[in-house]
Amino acid sequence: MSDLKKWEVEDEEFWDSTGKKIASRNLWISIPSLLCGFAVWLMWGIITVQMLNLGFPFSQLELFTLMSIAGLTGATLRIPSTFFIRIAGGRNTIFFTTALLMIPAVGAGIALQDINTPLWIFQLLALLSGFGGGNFASSMSNISFFFPKRVQGTSLGLNAGLGNFGVTTMQILVPLMMTIGIFGGDAMTLVNTSGTLIGKIAAGTDTYIHNAGFIWLVFLLPLAFAGWFGMNNIVTETVTPHPGSPIAAFLKISGLLMIGFVTAATGLYLLLPAPTGIALLSKWIVLPMVIASTVLLMRYLTRGGLQQNLKRQYKIFENKHTWAMTVIYTMTFGSFIGYSAAFPLSIKVIFGFSHIVGPDGIVTHDTVNPNGPSALMFAWMGPFIGALIRPVGGWISDKVGGAKVTQIVSIVMIASALGVAYFMAAAYKSATPEQYFWPFFGLFIVLFTATGVGNGSTFRTIAMVFNAEQAGPALGWTSAVAAYGAFIIPKVFGEQIKATTPEYALYGFAIFYAVCLVLNWWFYLRPNAYVKNP
Repeated sequence: MSDLKKWEVEDEEFWDSTGKKIASRNLWISIPSLLCGFAVWLMWGIITVQMLNLGFPFSQLELFTLMSIAGLTGATLRIPSTFFIRIAGGRNTIFFTTALLMIPAVGAGIALQDINTPLWIFQLLALLSGFGGGNFASSMSNISFFFPKRVQGTSLGLNAGLGNFGVTTMQILVPLMMTIGIFGGDAMTLVNTSGTLIGKIAAGTDTYIHNAGFIWLVFLLPLAFAGWFGMNNIVTETVTPHPGSPIAAFLKISGLLMIGFVTAATGLYLLLPAPTGIALLSKWIVLPMVIASTVLLMRYLTRGGLQQNLKRQYKIFENKHTWAMTVIYTMTFGSFIGYSAAFPLSIKVIFGFSHIVGPDGIVTHDTVNPNGPSALMFAWMGPFIGALIRPVGGWISDKVGGAKVTQIVSIVMIASALGVAYFMAAAYKSATPEQYFWPFFGLFIVLFTATGVGNGSTFRTIAMVFNAEQAGPALGWTSAVAAYGAFIIPKVFGEQIKATTPEYALYGFAIFYAVCLVLNWWFYLRPNAYVKNP
């Protein structure tokens, strides 16, 4: 497709005659590409459940750590990805970043064929799965330039919401594909009961866990071609003034991604215990260090036109709305993506084992619960609802205002998080935890629903409070910081489950949601707000 040298979507005549058709085509290629990015990024949430069922020689905490590694890397890669569209162009970026997803997909397919594959290889593959997490920032930034402000709540909600179906698609498709020897290779035998969308699978059944990686090639190969031949670069002063040749664009993207990988890997080395790392610093210290070092290295290691381009986009950091919306968006998207990553293994660990009080008064958590629900049967429903409702949240916000919807969402999230904490605590102290599953599950669905609606409402707010040049980078930046939820939430869940107090995780998140409630009111709803109900 040719580059677009004229792009004036706020002009209704241009939009109706030319822009709408082109924008729609780019959107409908962007959505499945982003879907696969989410799937590859978060596939460890399902893979780790099946690794536990197959008896891979890793602890529960080590398996939670795999999800955290993918979460931290994907979030960090969103920081450079925020700026890809302006320096490389939309078509170049979506094609290249979609093609990169094949690396962790193939790697996982190979590594999972051997139960004796060392932990560090899985950690490396989880690191590379961060490609998929980074893609969200560039995808959202790209689509924001294709549509006029008056419909950005809906268009961005569609891109993000349907793209987020990658989580649900993965959580449904991967367990089903594990039951079929479609890609060859030897089967492994289940040690514990597993499951799929359609029912439980008994211990002793053969499963093809390596299909969890290989299945994504079926989609990624045609999507890479679709991106290359069906999308456009918008070559204007406010979008991508100088993309250069495709090879030059790919090199610029690769260089910035490498900075993200280096800072993420360094942070993980300082954070994780031996033999992977040195466990020197707390996650609450490592995260700001990773974010700050990534931003600074991008600023000072780049040269020439690329550096000048980044300096111009860094002006978003001088805007107070950047910081307010970063926190508020973290409440919605950070919760959605973090809960999506942690939900399957949390169901398995909390409800799949009986928590029995011994003669010494100590509760043990290693007795398999034959009546426990299958995580693979239920975990997909939360992300499914959250993604499905997101465009609706954007549409409602286009009608009544984003901040008003976000305020209601905040209240619902506080209440549902406290409810989940109550039933989680009760289940983790019970020899029959399954009796608490349905209220736990129902409240978690409410929580996922609220995150989806809030994602749509925050997109609307960002589109309204930033000008045309800053809206794309602001979307990318806020999504980058929010994506650290995919690191923090599994990490906190794993730590609190190890400490036998999983409910503390939800108490902490509820407090954070209360802070966001106040912040949203102060910036956008109080009398004399900076921008009234954008």
